[in-house]
Amino acid sequence: MEPRDLSAHVAYEAGRGVEEVARELGLDPDSLVKLSSNENAYGPAPKAAEAIREYAPNVHTYPKSSAADLREALAERWAVTPSQVWLANGGDGALDYLARAMLDPGEGVLVSRPGFAYYAMSARYHHGTVSEYPIRKSDDFEQTAAGVLQHYDGERIVYITSPHNPSGSEMSLSEVEKLADAADEGTLVVVDEAYGEFSDSPSAVALAEERDDVAVLRTFSKAYGLAGVRLGYAVVPGEWADAYARVNTPFAASEIACRAGLAALDDPAHVEKTVEGARWARQYMYDELDCHTWESSGNFVLCEVGDGTAVAEAAQREGVIVRDTTSFGLPECVRVTCGTREETKRAVEVLNELL
Repeated sequence: MEPRDLSAHVAYEAGRGVEEVARELGLDPDSLVKLSSNENAYGPAPKAAEAIREYAPNVHTYPKSSAADLREALAERWAVTPSQVWLANGGDGALDYLARAMLDPGEGVLVSRPGFAYYAMSARYHHGTVSEYPIRKSDDFEQTAAGVLQHYDGERIVYITSPHNPSGSEMSLSEVEKLADAADEGTLVVVDEAYGEFSDSPSAVALAEERDDVAVLRTFSKAYGLAGVRLGYAVVPGEWADAYARVNTPFAASEIACRAGLAALDDPAHVEKTVEGARWARQYMYDELDCHTWESSGNFVLCEVGDGTAVAEAAQREGVIVRDTTSFGLPECVRVTCGTREETKRAVEVLNELL
């Protein structure tokens, strides 16, 4: 017996971890600076870490009440109803729920190239087909409704990433609205705002409140520093919000994740520190790196270095892990996560020596 044909599926390629690189190169893990996975340089929200410790003895129970409490807290934050908040095991879990709710077998989705690989992966897992629209380096990764619509052919879901990974560019709310207006009545525009806290632009949740064809993805992995507990959510239109009960995995957001999320929402100082740190690091890289960079609204900067693979490998040998963006179709670039001031300065020093 064999699994079904998975030849069209491309595995997600994560940034390399500290332990992995340390073992491979024979280095002390404590000497490495990891700036390859867009993680929070300042760790988890302190109140979230405290909640994880506090609720650890209760992990034998299902997270029914904590999940309800978190949905209510997020609903209050975004001025929507709790039913519009779809909790999930990370943002990718929310993508799966949206695909389950929207896609019949053979229906299509439209994803960006370059972009987050899991949009296409999730669609294919749910027997959908995948088409692409380009976000071009030659246009400084500009995102417009017209640019997407040139490649649109009635797909059921269109994915927008704003801020975009790996470039950091954004699509304005007016452009998102133009896209949704021009698309067919049966098309859902999903705006992935995983890096939304680092942006000064308003959230597309405002559109999800008033339309039935826009949904928004958010995560606790980045600004809240909870990547390891896997907690994300979608905000969906009220008209079909009750579909959640029929598509979600039972208790996908764990007791620890929900309690950590509730505590993180009550720790705005940590988010402010994280966002301010990212702003400083972005500006420092723009000013000090001896290569072309693109202005970013995320917690990372895309850098044109010539041979991204060679530079990333050489930087690793010097103790700095950055993301080779060859898998994004940008082999001439690397992406550098915003670290602490000390980490960012070290990364810039190493990269400039290599350049």
